[in-house]
Amino acid sequence: MKITGHIEASKGKTLFSFEILPPLKGQHIQSIYDGIDPLMEFKPPFIDVTYHREEYVYIEQENGLLEKRIVRKRPGTVGICAAIQSRYGVDAVPHILCGGFSKEDTENFLIDLDFLGIKNVMALRGDAVKSETYFKPDPSGHCYANGLVRQITDMNLGKFQEEILENNHKTDFCVGVAGYPEKHMESPSLDMDIERLKVKIAAGAEYVVTQMFFDNEKYFQFVEKCRQKGITVPIIPGLKPIATKNQLSMLPHRFQVDLPEELTREVEKCKKNKEVRPVGIGWCITQSKKPVTSNVPVMPYYSLGKSHNIREISDVVF
Repeated sequence: MKITGHIEASKGKTLFSFEILPPLKGQHIQSIYDGIDPLMEFKPPFIDVTYHREEYVYIEQENGLLEKRIVRKRPGTVGICAAIQSRYGVDAVPHILCGGFSKEDTENFLIDLDFLGIKNVMALRGDAVKSETYFKPDPSGHCYANGLVRQITDMNLGKFQEEILENNHKTDFCVGVAGYPEKHMESPSLDMDIERLKVKIAAGAEYVVTQMFFDNEKYFQFVEKCRQKGITVPIIPGLKPIATKNQLSMLPHRFQVDLPEELTREVEKCKKNKEVRPVGIGWCITQSKKPVTSNVPVMPYYSLGKSHNIREISDVVF
């Protein structure tokens, strides 16, 4: 079922969901199941699976020159999505990126998903790789997520890259995109960022999932601004519990989000990470309650492969 279908079928009840990471190359899929199994009692209708683009490493050769090689540390998104749908009978939502993909690569990726009966995708530009200061698209790929959304929408209309192909097949993907309550790090302003979100929706996106945030008012203000600008699709809040002390600096740096002073003070009091965990869980429980009572359509959590804290939160919230 499409995400929009799940939301409609819930009849106003907030659904539980979560996002997982593919395991590092060489690890067994059982590590994925071990993270999902404890959360299935909360009946997630779908599970997001992230995609991690290539990284570059430089290998010194015998002649002293450096050879640039592409490494994918977390492959397997398509296979994991197929396994989730087969094992659990819930929809999997693979993330698909602009970065590292040509338009032909994108089409082939989507064809594989279509073959497997996967009907939902999350379309993202993706971040710059570590060796880049700014994001650089594939020379034959998309610069922005709106172009990626448009390509998916075209495939839903039966338009493929090779126009000469005699093909009357149409895909049927439901497309989600990202929204940023505190604006995207590269956007000059929140208003401009919302205008760019409108372009993605005009291209065919059917729902929005927000970047993580730790102050609910920023989410509700973001939703209000979006509605004022004519955005009517579901806007789903994404939450993540703080789990370690170094996330106080890592999360603002990597995701350009603000941490409330009250949360920061409580985490700084902790001497060890095991003391941080209940602080993060408690904050996330409190943070979850208002969106649920406000009937947000879905409450997805960024688990990063760690399910125990999400389970404790869900025990209280759901």
